Amino acid sequence: MAGTRGKPGETPEGFGVRVAADADVPVVKAVIDAAFQPYVERIGRVPVPMEADHAANVAAGRVFVTGEPVLGLVVVEEFPDHLYLDTVAVRPDAHGKGVGGRLLRFVDAHARALGLDEVRLCTNAMMWENQKIYPRYGYEVTDRRVDGPYDRIHYRKRLV
Repeated sequence: MAGTRGKPGETPEGFGVRVAADADVPVVKAVIDAAFQPYVERIGRVPVPMEADHAANVAAGRVFVTGEPVLGLVVVEEFPDHLYLDTVAVRPDAHGKGVGGRLLRFVDAHARALGLDEVRLCTNAMMWENQKIYPRYGYEVTDRRVDGPYDRIHYRKRLV
């Protein structure tokens, strides 16, 4: 697995998105926790993004944030043939304001800037809201499988 080449000032312009800094780790955790907390009861366990090592992800340049204060973020990981969108999180009080769409468009631009022509992601099948959102942004379902206790739907988007 290659690390994403995220460094301050290296993000595609025009999205209002920046690489997260070490000082952002507490807000990264807070945004992810707020975004995923409503799913804990529904899926019967803590979603994986809530248990991630946020400091390590930020240090590796995988976390990109938007807003001041931070309203949303993405966690991505670069692979030789695609960009993996690990997490999209938007503060609940910012839902419906275009933050998620801005972040998804940023991910496309970031993948292209890295010379990649595909973005992949997966979501828990119990997070049915995502199953309506991702296709609107050009993602197609490629697989559904159970990984341990998680029933996941896998998506990809080809950047043509």
